[in-house]
Amino acid sequence: MKLKAKIETGVMPITLHLKGRLAWTMLELVKAGESGITSLHNPAPRISHYVMTLRRKGVVIDTEMQPHGGAFPGEHGVYRLKSAVTIEQVEGRA
Repeated sequence: MKLKAKIETGVMPITLHLKGRLAWTMLELVKAGESGITSLHNPAPRISHYVMTLRRKGVVIDTEMQPHGGAFPGEHGVYRLKSAVTIEQVEGRA
């Protein structure tokens, strides 16, 4: 998968060309809106790593820690996109 996205920064927009899991993560963040995404609901991908990488590229993403129960109780992060993002092009499977 490949993705072209325009990120509004308040000064000058950034155009990102992403592929693979970074493209997938950006698309999931955009689709999720205020609900956000979490590794609790998508356990296979390393969401926290992809979020960190997107942040380093200038994308603003908030993290809210939420408790969870079950066999392995603890906390998980919910990641919410705060940057205004326009997806300009998507190639491949989403």
